[in-house]
Amino acid sequence: MESFVEEEERQPGLEGRSTQLLMTVPLTQTQALGSVFDSSFSDIETFVLVSYLAFLCPETPFHTKAHPPPVTNFSVYVKNLCTIYWKWSPPEGVTTTCELWYNSHLGEEKVPSNSVMVSKNNFRIEEVALNERICLQVTSQCNVESTNTSDPVEMCTEPPRGDPESAVTRLQCIWHNLSQMNCTWLPGKTAPPDTSYILHYWYNTLGKSFQCSNFYTEGQLNGCSFDLLGKNVSSSDKIQIMVTDTTGTIRPSYSIINLNNVKPDHPILTNLSLQNDSLYVEWESPANFGSNCLVYQVEVNNSKSMERKVHEPKSKCHITETSPELKENSKNKNCFVIHDVDPDAAYTVRVRAKASKFCFEDSDLWSAWSQKKHIGQKHDSKIHTITLLFIPVAISISTLLLLLYLKRLKIIIFPPIPDPGKIFKEMFADQNDDTLQWKKYDIYEKQIKEETDSVVLVENLKRTSQ
Repeated sequence: MESFVEEEERQPGLEGRSTQLLMTVPLTQTQALGSVFDSSFSDIETFVLVSYLAFLCPETPFHTKAHPPPVTNFSVYVKNLCTIYWKWSPPEGVTTTCELWYNSHLGEEKVPSNSVMVSKNNFRIEEVALNERICLQVTSQCNVESTNTSDPVEMCTEPPRGDPESAVTRLQCIWHNLSQMNCTWLPGKTAPPDTSYILHYWYNTLGKSFQCSNFYTEGQLNGCSFDLLGKNVSSSDKIQIMVTDTTGTIRPSYSIINLNNVKPDHPILTNLSLQNDSLYVEWESPANFGSNCLVYQVEVNNSKSMERKVHEPKSKCHITETSPELKENSKNKNCFVIHDVDPDAAYTVRVRAKASKFCFEDSDLWSAWSQKKHIGQKHDSKIHTITLLFIPVAISISTLLLLLYLKRLKIIIFPPIPDPGKIFKEMFADQNDDTLQWKKYDIYEKQIKEETDSVVLVENLKRTSQ
């Protein structure tokens, strides 16, 4: 080793010349490099020299590995409704010392957040809504952390056919009470008004996609619902949806539905009780939900103070807190205690529920309110309405009767005074009528007499002429 150092000291510039030699020799063959120095150095000295030169020149081709070739036989196909399968073959001409890894990247927008994946698998499967063209780029590398990758190879799906303006919009689905999926949408701008829609759906436990048959309309919205029981799926599953029409006129629309958009049925309010200035509320939970998978709101209206309060129970009330009337069944039901209530007031109570963040994603999909229950002073709305209608009618009838009665009473109290002028007027009117009748009779008699005389005269003239 000392002779090596001395030789290096005696020959300045050896470092540069050795580097030049090192760059002109195939560096993947250390033995060939060693043969260059066999005439001057031993095996140990040659190894030390090579290591030393490698340390001094880290960027030389000794440390540079060639890029692996690109993958081959790249293909893509779609299964179910929105499941994309990409598959490829390993690159050709890879050395046995190369441990192949594949870097795949979804290059289009609206793709999952984990769009980049490094794996030894020569395939990739993704659930993506196929409303646009979806492309995957794949490169190969000889180490999981290597930056020396092959040239990328890209494979894309075909976009759906048809006018994009004809595709349905606002496609959304709500899982109703963990038993039924309700999907609604708006027609596309250029879709014909008489379009007959078709909805296909698929999820993990189904062998094939099925067609929804229970169509309905809600104003401008079109919809379809199908059975989806919670026991057949898990919260991590996804539902693949495709909406098109029977004639293929409109462009298909796809959607991937996460099973977190849950809307429960309304609770059933079973009992109310007032005990010791406390109001006990009891209700039954909607079916199909676990004990911690729902949160509730209890609305209480005080008819005396016209005050409305909404309570959100954080936990069930204990059996010891429950009124004697509710103790028997409280283990299987929900209850809530409101303290310091007015015992003389009437209360109206109702309850609603939504899915809990412990089981599903937190959302504002509250159920409908339960039917109202009343406690305290009874208020019959029908009687109240009838009373309001009866009062004005009764007042009108009473006023009319009073007016009639007052008119009759006036006649009795103040009888009419006789008018002598009317009596004489009637008498003279009768006499005038008799005079007129006699005059008419005289004129009639006179006319008859003249007509008779004329007839007699004519008869006499005829006899005289004969």
